[in-house]
Amino acid sequence: MFLGAHQVSIDAKGRASIPAAFRAALKGDQPLIYVWPSHRGPFLEGGDQALLEKRQAALEGMDAFAAARADLEYAIFAEVRALAFDETGRVSLPEDLRAHAGLNGKAAFAGLADRFEIWAPEQLTARIEAARGRIGGGAP
Repeated sequence: MFLGAHQVSIDAKGRASIPAAFRAALKGDQPLIYVWPSHRGPFLEGGDQALLEKRQAALEGMDAFAAARADLEYAIFAEVRALAFDETGRVSLPEDLRAHAGLNGKAAFAGLADRFEIWAPEQLTARIEAARGRIGGGAP
């Protein structure tokens, strides 16, 4: 499971260290994460191959010729990037993905059980606060 919120630095070459807890949660033999620009806002969505397989299975339940299914296939699979880790646990986030999420020198990872999101740190803070407000949780 991907759990917790973690802030990391992004170096001048676009490399970011994936939180160690997230690396440990990855399933499969390949040290890869899969990341794509979210169609729901200015952040990135990501996970392991198991997540992509789960998304594919969900889409297979839709009409093969439905426009909504095609849109989701494009929004997820056509833009997904497989990112390999270097020896220190970093990945290179492509410039277009960094631009989509507004990542400038820092990134905040939010673990959401079977997946994670990557946000500009101040945007993730606002997202968490908004979620707390909607569920009546207020500040911790």
